[in-house]
Amino acid sequence: MSTSAPVAKRPTPETTKTPKRRSSFNEGTGRLAALLLSPTMIVLILVVGLPILAALRESLYQSGQRIDESGFIVQGSEFVGLDNYTAIFSGETGQRFWNAFYNTTFFTVACVVIETILGVAMALVMHKAFRGRAIVRASILVPWAIPTVVSALLWKWIFQADGIANEMLGTQILWSTEGWQSVLSVIVADTWKTAPFIGLLVLAGLQTIPDEVYEAAKVDGAKAWSAFVHITMPLVKPALLVAVLFRILDTLRIFDLPFVLVGPNKESVETLSILAYLEANQTRYGPAAAYATLLFIYVAVVAYVFVKLLGADVFGDAIQRKSKKKNGRNGRGRGKQADPGAPVAGLTAGGGLGGE
Repeated sequence: MSTSAPVAKRPTPETTKTPKRRSSFNEGTGRLAALLLSPTMIVLILVVGLPILAALRESLYQSGQRIDESGFIVQGSEFVGLDNYTAIFSGETGQRFWNAFYNTTFFTVACVVIETILGVAMALVMHKAFRGRAIVRASILVPWAIPTVVSALLWKWIFQADGIANEMLGTQILWSTEGWQSVLSVIVADTWKTAPFIGLLVLAGLQTIPDEVYEAAKVDGAKAWSAFVHITMPLVKPALLVAVLFRILDTLRIFDLPFVLVGPNKESVETLSILAYLEANQTRYGPAAAYATLLFIYVAVVAYVFVKLLGADVFGDAIQRKSKKKNGRNGRGRGKQADPGAPVAGLTAGGGLGGE
């Protein structure tokens, strides 16, 4: 008596349906994240948010002593609306504002361009393997570690009438007076101090590039300049853009270097920060707050345009790539679940994994 082998049941969608993946995010995780971030948010609100709101409010008032229409001295604060802003763009005040705006923009463009070139060169030098590399790295990074005020005083002594600069050049240039020489002194001092900062961040990006990439380029016959343009610069671009962004935001707020090196009330080096300080020093807090608010808007707009045009938002790109990768994995999982009988049919028809 023959017995037939049991026939396997054909899989059905109900039996092959995989259980739904539980999301790793739940209400408990959200509460924990909010709890951990709350101290930082509170500090940011107290340190950043409240001063900004206070400056905006102060810019709508006029405080201190002033003479009213009757000729009497009035003491205290008075709400004037946007008068402080409109006064900035009219008359002699407007000329002074646009001069400070031009100086701020010129210092930012000139200093950042020169510092970027020198910073990349410093990074390439510090990245090379040679004897005494540690000493070279330390000597390059020393200027960045010096406080800005101390650096300004050092360069003020160098640029004195009987200083080292005139001695080396064989001239008698008055560097701290009005003119191109005071602008040049600020650019030189700022470049000397902060170019190592860009070099340090670019060096960190260079150290993440594998040596095998350059070896493969040599095998393909790439020259040094071609490897620098097509390998080094694209791979260090994220670190370089972040460094340049930090330097742009820092230079737009430049105050202490020209103030100490050249001095106040110098038209050739007067920036928006110096202008706001001088107004506040004369107890004109409303106009000073208006200058500070305009500078804040200028910095925010420049940062936004820089991030959007040049793609310096490294963290945002990383999050976007992560979400795309996660969606891709979920899409592949859904594709496998769409036809549960397909794997079984493949194995049955091919007789094995290879399908042969």
